Amino acid sequence: MSARLRIGVAGAGLIGRRHIALIDASPDCELAGIADPSPAARDYARARNTPWHADHRALLAQEKPDGLIIASPNPLHLPMALDCAQAGVPALIEKPVTDTVAAAQRLCAAVRQTGVPMLVGHHRRHNPIIRAAREAVAAGRLGRLTGVAALWLVKKPDDYFDVAWRREPGGGPLLINLIHDIDNLRFICGEIAEVQAIISNSVRCFAVEDTAALLLRFANGALGTVTVSDATPAPWSWELTSGENPAYPRQDRPCYVFSGTDGSLSVPDMELWSYAREPGWYAPLSRETISPPPRDPLAEQLRHFCAVASGREQPLISVEDAMGTLAVVEAVSEAARTGQRVSPGRIMEQAA
Repeated sequence: MSARLRIGVAGAGLIGRRHIALIDASPDCELAGIADPSPAARDYARARNTPWHADHRALLAQEKPDGLIIASPNPLHLPMALDCAQAGVPALIEKPVTDTVAAAQRLCAAVRQTGVPMLVGHHRRHNPIIRAAREAVAAGRLGRLTGVAALWLVKKPDDYFDVAWRREPGGGPLLINLIHDIDNLRFICGEIAEVQAIISNSVRCFAVEDTAALLLRFANGALGTVTVSDATPAPWSWELTSGENPAYPRQDRPCYVFSGTDGSLSVPDMELWSYAREPGWYAPLSRETISPPPRDPLAEQLRHFCAVASGREQPLISVEDAMGTLAVVEAVSEAARTGQRVSPGRIMEQAA
């Protein structure tokens, strides 16, 4: 690359500042400016001697960045991304791509109309562990996939909920946290055809859920279970088991198990179990550890975004693909509300 790209960041909260730190460390890009109306963001930008704007449109117009990272609250993803499309500026949109499937379909239409590339920040797809698990399943090392078991169990501190929107529908672990795991499962196992769900808010009694239990049926016939709670101390979650983010104390435990007719794989410890000789429950099992090379998925995502913005690579996670993950989350909410099985495909059809 002959020159470093100039990348703006809209939203200077926790994830926005993480993106900024990665931009600072990147050989591919530099920070063009920050857009965030909060006084804290203004002071942060001034302390860095970085251009600051209260509105993303001003950043787009005045700084003319080569790309924009959208790290704003979920309801702002659509209008910000639409403005990027109109301005011809590629965007990296933090997950979820939008706050509703209907909004995502509007964005899909804008991307098709303008041709401006958009990458969605399901950054775990850039993690070598997730990629290695996908490759193991795709290569048939487990045989025919039969089942998936996933856990996401953590204890969020009480002051986490001092922010009002985190106590309201849409601010809970399904949309904020489990959407990552749903995307992982889609990426590794294929499309989810049907969901059933039960949710509860009995621990905190907020309007938003604190616990949920899901049943999944994949298009390939495999079945899955997912248990999620942000109200319990436990070592079984991607954050605590993967070592992806050093802010979390790493635990030597798996959070996913993928089972098939020829073997099973636990993730992220990447232990592959199968029969060494003739199969049968009396026969000894063989254990192999898959060891993908370590890599920071957020840094790899930024490298990929720069390549997308430069026209050298196609988005690994397109708006349309990310909409599929969002549709599963909406299907979970509807299934919990109605007690019925719900198809994510029908969610997208109804939103069209």
